[in-house]
Amino acid sequence: MSSIRIARRRRFLLASAALTSFVAADLPAALAQQARESLPPVEVSPAQSRKQAGPASREAQRARRAAARRPATASAVPRPVVPTVAAQTPLNTNAVAESASRLGLTVRETPATVEVISAETMREQGYRTVSEVAQGAVGVTSGDNPAEPAAFSMRGFTNSQINTLYNGIKIGPQNMTSRIVDTANLEAVEFLKGPASLISGEGAAGGAINLVTKQPHIGPIRNEAGFFWDSLNSFSAHYGSGGSTNVQGLDYRFDISRSSLNGFADDTNTKTLDVSGQLNYRISDSLKIWGAIEYREDRSKAYWGAPLVPIAFSGSHATGIVSGSYVSNYNKTDLGAVTIDDRTFNTNYNVLDNRNVAKEVWLRGGFELKLAPDLTLKSQAYGYGAERTWFNNEIEAFNSGTNTVDRERFYVAHSQRLVGNITDLIWDANIAGFDNRLVTTLSSSYLDFVRPGAANFPGDSVPLVDPPRGYYGPLTIQQQTARIDNEALSFEDRLKLTRSFALVGGLRVEHIGLDRNSTDPAGLVKAGFPFSKSWAPTTGRIGYTWEAVPGLTFFSQYATGADISANNIFLLAPTQPLDLTTARTYETGVKHLFWDNRAEWSFSAYNILRKNVYAAAGGMQLNIAGRQESKGAELAASVRPIEPLRLWGNIAYVDARYADYNFVGGSFSGNTPPNVPRIVANAGASWRFFTPWPVEVGITGRHVGDRYNADANVVTLKAYTVADVYAFVDIPGTVFNAVDQARLTFRVRNITDKRYAIWGDPFYPDQILLGAPRTYEISAAFKW
Repeated sequence: MSSIRIARRRRFLLASAALTSFVAADLPAALAQQARESLPPVEVSPAQSRKQAGPASREAQRARRAAARRPATASAVPRPVVPTVAAQTPLNTNAVAESASRLGLTVRETPATVEVISAETMREQGYRTVSEVAQGAVGVTSGDNPAEPAAFSMRGFTNSQINTLYNGIKIGPQNMTSRIVDTANLEAVEFLKGPASLISGEGAAGGAINLVTKQPHIGPIRNEAGFFWDSLNSFSAHYGSGGSTNVQGLDYRFDISRSSLNGFADDTNTKTLDVSGQLNYRISDSLKIWGAIEYREDRSKAYWGAPLVPIAFSGSHATGIVSGSYVSNYNKTDLGAVTIDDRTFNTNYNVLDNRNVAKEVWLRGGFELKLAPDLTLKSQAYGYGAERTWFNNEIEAFNSGTNTVDRERFYVAHSQRLVGNITDLIWDANIAGFDNRLVTTLSSSYLDFVRPGAANFPGDSVPLVDPPRGYYGPLTIQQQTARIDNEALSFEDRLKLTRSFALVGGLRVEHIGLDRNSTDPAGLVKAGFPFSKSWAPTTGRIGYTWEAVPGLTFFSQYATGADISANNIFLLAPTQPLDLTTARTYETGVKHLFWDNRAEWSFSAYNILRKNVYAAAGGMQLNIAGRQESKGAELAASVRPIEPLRLWGNIAYVDARYADYNFVGGSFSGNTPPNVPRIVANAGASWRFFTPWPVEVGITGRHVGDRYNADANVVTLKAYTVADVYAFVDIPGTVFNAVDQARLTFRVRNITDKRYAIWGDPFYPDQILLGAPRTYEISAAFKW
C-alpha cells in the first residue's frame, strides 16, 4: 500500500478520535433542548425484537414536553425505557427500517419506498431462504443462481447494482459475496427501493436489501424451536432463546439453525448452519455496551440449469418455457428456434466432484452513550471473515453441429477479511422554533480480498439425455488480489416545518481506494498490474413527507447513488476505463393506513437514470452500455375486512431500457436488461376458524412476466404463474404443559406443478435455471 494511502488512513483515524473526544467533553447546557413530538430523544436501551412506532397521544406528548422543560440533575436522569411494541400494521409500516435511514424513522415517515418483511410474516408464508422472502416482496425477483446464490432483480436493476447488507453493513459486491441464507435466525428483511448510497454506500443503484438478525429483548426469557420436512427429503431445525438474565441489565439472544435443502435436479443439495448470539449490557441509565458473534456455513452440490436446445432436435419433447432463436455464445453454432427439452428437467450436468462451500464469521461490538438529554453517541466496530469456493462444471451449451452438450469447468475461491467502524452522533434540537433531528455519521472500513481462480478450463461434450457426469479434471491456478479502503462522512436531517409536514435530507461524501494485482500460474505479475485507482463520490437524498390527514401520508424524494464499474471490479482489465457509475431517482407516492388499522395501501411511481453502465456480454466479459433508465410504479395493499379474513396483494410495473449501448457490429440500445420482468404480482387470502384448536387456511399466488436472459433480448423466459396453499392449526397450551404456543403447518408449493424458467445468468446465456416443481411440506413451531 502506498505511503499516501497510509497517511490518509492515519488522518482519518485521528479525525475519528478527535470527534469522539469532542463529543465526550463537557457540553454547553444550551444543547439540552426540549423533547420532540415525533422524534423523541434517543433512549439508551437494547435493540428490541423489532422496533415498532405508533402515534403518541396528546396527553403523552404534553407530558414529555413538560418533563423535558425541567432542568436535568444527576438524580433525575431518566431510567432506560422498554419501547412499547405497537401492533403490526397490515403492511408493517410502523416498523423502523435501519437500512433506510439513521434517523429512527418508521417506514411511513420515510420519503422512500421501504418494505419490511417480519419474522412473523416469514413464518406464516413459509419463506425458508432470503431468496423466497424476496419473491414475496413488491416487484422483486430472485433466482438462486449458484454463481451468485442470492441474485435479485429490483426496479430494473440486478446483480451488484443492489447492495446486500448484514445488520446494515456492506461486505462487498453482491454478485461476489452473496450466499444462500436461512431465515430462521433473522428478525426481518428490509427492502429499500431506488438509489441508496446515502445509507449503504457505493453499489446501490437499484436499492438495498438488509438482513437483520434476531436481537436481545428486555423481559422474561422466551424460547422457540421449529422444524420442517418436505417431499424432496429436505429438512430444517431451529432453536432460539432470549431475554433478561439474572445479572441486572444483561440481556441475551442465541439462535442456532441447521438445514438440508434438496433440489429437484439429480444429486443437488444445499446444507446450511447458522449460529448467532448477542449480549446487551446496560451499565447505567446513560450507557449500554453490546457484543455479537455469528458463524455461518453453507455447502452445496449445485444445479447450473438446463441448456437451450433446438426445437427441431427436441421434437415432441419441446416445451413452452422459453422462446426465440439463438446462436450459441459458447460454440457459435446456430440453434435456430430454441426450447427447454422436457427430458432435461431433472438432469444435472455438473461433475461428480463439484462443490460450493462458504464459511463466514462475524464479530460486532459497540456502545450507546447519552451525552445529554438531546445528544447521543453510538459506535460499533466490526470484523468479518469469509472463505468461499466454487468448483464446478458451469457451462452447458448445446452444439447443433454434433447434437451434444459442450461443457466447461470453472474454479474460483475467495479469502476475504473486512474490518470497520461506524459512529453516529444524534442531536435533537430546535431550529427557529422547528423540531429537528440531525445524525452525523463517520465510517471507515478496510477490505482485503484474495481471489485464486482457474487458469485452465477443462471441457468435454456429453449427450443431452443421461449424460455421464465425469470429474473436474486437471486444475491450474492463478491469483488476483484487491485491497479497498473506504471512508465516508454523512449527514442526515429531518426538519418538521409543521405537525404534519417534514423535510428529510442527507449528504454522503465518500472516498474509495483500490489496489489490485494479478499473477499468472507461475506467480509472475501480469501486464498492467499492479495498479491503483480512487474515487470520491458525493451522493444524497432530499424529500418530504406530508400527513394530509391522520394515516394518509404523501411523499416525494430525489436521491443519487454511485458504484464502481457497475458489475464486478475483478472482471475489468487495467486498460479498461474504471469510471464511476452514477444514478439518480425521482420518486413520489402515498402511504395510507385506515379503517382502525385494519387496512393499508401504498403507491409509488419512480424514474431512475444510471450512467456509465457496464453490462454482461457473456463468457465472463463486459460491455460498456452507456445509460440505463427505469420507469415504473408499485402498488401494495392489505386488508382484514372481518376478523377471520385477510386479503393482501401487490403489483409492480417497470419499463427498463438501455440507451447509447453501441459496440462494434451492433447495438443493444432500447433493449431490456436481463431478468427484468415488466410485471410482477403477488396476492394472497387466508381464513381463520376460531375453534378450540384455531385453524387457518390460505392461498398465495405469484405472477412474473416475460424476461430476457441476456442483453441481446433474443431468448425470452416466458411468463409464469404459480400458487401455494397452506393450512395450520394452533395447538392450545393445555395440550403440551411445557409449551405456551404450538403450531403445525401443512403446505403445498407450486400446487399446479408448473414448469417455468426462474432465472437466466447473462454470463452463461446458453442455459436457463428452472423453478422447482410441486412439493409437499410439513412443519412445526413451538414457543415457551
